[in-house]
Amino acid sequence: MKYIYMFIPALAWGILPLAVSKIKGKPVNQIFGTTVGTLIVAFVALPFIKMEIDAKTFALAALAGAFWVIGQLGQYTSYARVGVSETMPISTGLQLIGTSLVGVVMFGEWPTANAKLWGFIGIALLIVGAIFTSFSDKNTSEGSEKNQVGTLIMLVLTTFGYIIYNSIPKAMTASGLAIFFPESIGMVIAVLIYMLASGQAKELTNKSSWQSLLSGFIFAIAAIGYILSVKDNGVNTAFVVSQLSVVISTLGGMLFLHETKSKKGYIFTLVGLGLILVGAILTTVMH
Repeated sequence: MKYIYMFIPALAWGILPLAVSKIKGKPVNQIFGTTVGTLIVAFVALPFIKMEIDAKTFALAALAGAFWVIGQLGQYTSYARVGVSETMPISTGLQLIGTSLVGVVMFGEWPTANAKLWGFIGIALLIVGAIFTSFSDKNTSEGSEKNQVGTLIMLVLTTFGYIIYNSIPKAMTASGLAIFFPESIGMVIAVLIYMLASGQAKELTNKSSWQSLLSGFIFAIAAIGYILSVKDNGVNTAFVVSQLSVVISTLGGMLFLHETKSKKGYIFTLVGLGLILVGAILTTVMH
């Protein structure tokens, strides 16, 4: 079973962007459906989870879920602007860079000189890989250069939500399935606040908001699979294998969503993907 758990997150997180993009709706519809779908799965899983956490841990987990919404909303917005095949490698690279740096600065990871050397080489590869995958030509799915630059800036800013989401659990004694339920509650609360604050509450009745529940089911399966994989395979192995999702989503965007690139764009994207995967291994395993 441990090998099944290992590949579930990669498969499900890889399929998630493709499923979201196939549902015709705005990012607000997609993020609402994803969070509510995740909460439904969390409720179903609740009888099988040992909820041995205190109020502080519950609140921190909910806060982590709220910050996840910021990152995911940025990602969904980027799908609509430049496509899945460009968004996912850049977003993944940014998350890996930010989470690694937080781990080093705040949690004392990479304690030895050798670990720091390999870690920062890995970060350099992640940066170069993200730059390669952001390459764009005219008359492709990425649109104008202005649109692409604006989307990249938005992705950088919203990725801080993902970084905080990934970092908060490291500071808590409870982990795994115990925090999945409060995280999902934080996600839904954050989305409802966002919808009210942005004047989009009417989207609650939009058909595509409820069709997007499927995205939440997929995300929840990936998240639970990842937690179980960490338990059976260790953090490093589980994390690196989960990053194969970026290959599935990027290639899927080009093959199934028919996102067009120039010949040079395809080459740069594939090279960038390779660099990101090597960077993920170096920043996670080589210490």
